[in-house]
Amino acid sequence: MPRRAVVFAALLLAVVTAVEAAPAAPGFRVKTLNASRTIDSRDLIGKKVIVLRFQASYCKACAKESAALNRVAERYRDRDVEILAIHVQDTVADTRNFVRANKVSYPVALDPRLTLGNRYGFKGTPYTVVIDRKGEMVARLAGEGAVRRLPTILDGLLAKDAPTPRASASP
Repeated sequence: MPRRAVVFAALLLAVVTAVEAAPAAPGFRVKTLNASRTIDSRDLIGKKVIVLRFQASYCKACAKESAALNRVAERYRDRDVEILAIHVQDTVADTRNFVRANKVSYPVALDPRLTLGNRYGFKGTPYTVVIDRKGEMVARLAGEGAVRRLPTILDGLLAKDAPTPRASASP
């Protein structure tokens, strides 16, 4: 087996193992920054993988990784993955400036008092939490570099949850 396949299999196994022992994610309900949408975790559990990206307008690493997070959001948009940025300890005006300056394509909500962030074990920006379709937190990634790791985690979860083809009956 090629080395790349072995590494991918090991990462997939690590994600699958983590999924089996993952703690349940706290529920949430947030209005997006432009108030055009309310996102409720109860509507997503069982249907989508959720990525919560805790970030802030004053976070240099968040701005630096924003373009990459846009690409991840686009790549998984039609694959039952919901990516949501939660701006913590931030103002509406500063968050809007961040969204505009970084051409953000994923939904953004505010958590000015860390009400939601603290429930998810927030450790500083950026902080990324991945929730599987069962509503379990399968990854909590603190600091810069989480966006680079997301495709491997998401591909593993989507492959694990992919419906198995039914055997066709012989005529």
